[in-house]
Amino acid sequence: MKKETGQTIRELGYFASLGLSVALSIFMGLGLGLWLDKKFGTDPVLMFVGLALGIAAGFTNIIRAGKKGKRY
Repeated sequence: MKKETGQTIRELGYFASLGLSVALSIFMGLGLGLWLDKKFGTDPVLMFVGLALGIAAGFTNIIRAGKKGKRY
């Protein structure tokens, strides 16, 4: 296999896993917020904070991937 082909496959794998990475960060933030809500009794507040942090982390992953894509 040529070196360029291997690098292209590696890049495609990275960008294909981006969606999973974004979804996991959102669900982890949401889950952490729900868990903290149950622990402290602040029903929807910490869930929304965790969700917002998860979405921010997901967008950070997208921005990093965009910067990495510009290098190639």
